[in-house]
Amino acid sequence: MNSTNRTVVVTGVGATTPLGGDAPSTWEALLAGRSGVSLLDEEWAAELPVRIAAKIAVEPGTIIPRPQARKLDRSAQFALIAAREAWADAGFTAKAGEDASIDPDRLGAVVASGIGGVTTLLEQYDVMREKGVRKVSPHTVPMLMPNSPAANVSIALNARAGAHTPVSACASGAEAIGYAIEMIRTGRADVVVAGGTEASIHPLPIAAFGNMMAMSKNNDDPQGASRPFDVDRNGFVMGEGSGAIVLESAEHAAARGARVYAQAIGQGISADAHHITQPEPSGNGIGSALQNLVEHTGLNGAEIAHVNAHATSTPQGDLAELKALRKVFGDDVDHMAISATKSMTGHLLGGAGGVETVASVLALYHRMAPPTINLDTLDPEADADVVTGEARALPGEGPIVALNDSFGFGGHNVVLAFRTV
Repeated sequence: MNSTNRTVVVTGVGATTPLGGDAPSTWEALLAGRSGVSLLDEEWAAELPVRIAAKIAVEPGTIIPRPQARKLDRSAQFALIAAREAWADAGFTAKAGEDASIDPDRLGAVVASGIGGVTTLLEQYDVMREKGVRKVSPHTVPMLMPNSPAANVSIALNARAGAHTPVSACASGAEAIGYAIEMIRTGRADVVVAGGTEASIHPLPIAAFGNMMAMSKNNDDPQGASRPFDVDRNGFVMGEGSGAIVLESAEHAAARGARVYAQAIGQGISADAHHITQPEPSGNGIGSALQNLVEHTGLNGAEIAHVNAHATSTPQGDLAELKALRKVFGDDVDHMAISATKSMTGHLLGGAGGVETVASVLALYHRMAPPTINLDTLDPEADADVVTGEARALPGEGPIVALNDSFGFGGHNVVLAFRTV
């Protein structure tokens, strides 16, 4: 198929997060304003300056059979769970080929991770040091590869149009979804399962982020530690999990009578070219991604009713994002209901874009914006309408648009846009 501008829609969602073992339970918790952050009870956590994290709500070992789980890094386990849920939610009854409604050669998988199989790498190094070379798992390399989640999703679903893994730190999950949109739009595939995953709650990543002064050390109040846009915010809280969606050409979805959650309008991408960890403080880089989105999609700021902000709860990053929105969309920002769901899930790093895309799509489908919790005093420089207290109804008439913002170390900026159908 040579079409280069096909309409792309979302037909399935899946997630496993600190708030729930699937998309419905995660969405319910987001609307209710529940936090998934807790005090780490592992013995190793006692010696760390940061002793809090948002751990997965449902352990993958209760879902994935033990023989299979032993060959998969935790990040790949999360991705398989989210992808399989999204696949079933889209109405597919078996893997491609066995389900006659999808040709394996027209199905793709794009699943990203910011860090990859870091727990496998570190754990197997410990095994080698403590027990010797012969005890190292022969599955170590395929488990630690950053492309392992995408490869395993591709194998599980028989996706042969391509299996891809864009790595752009905390923008990885969103970039994966943007790549998937283009795969369908340009005719490479009819259906793509896309999202992000991360599993890095381990002493080394936590110690490293903590020493960078990037994480909140509010160990005495775990559930109140992630506080985007609040005047007292002091860093992010690490989370783990995965979010995935099924993207499909509108023609393919209509032919099989699929339910459609939303239209995937497109993506905007840029790079700050500023600093390896710090965001460009004026928001110019983020603004370039937003402007790129506008130029390539024709999106009008008046259409945007909701923004799922990247908002990690860092002093500079939260404000740079709002400055960028204001620079590009001006007074239209005043009618955008902005939610910072990391206040509840923590920051899933490479998995954030996947989970937050699921939240953005469901916000459009149900026309509800989740609240931002722990926002007691809005930063005076936060010039925007941030949803607080309780979930807020979005406009009930006519088409509306939601943005999902994702940014990563290295200056990666990705903005995704979705519209009601």
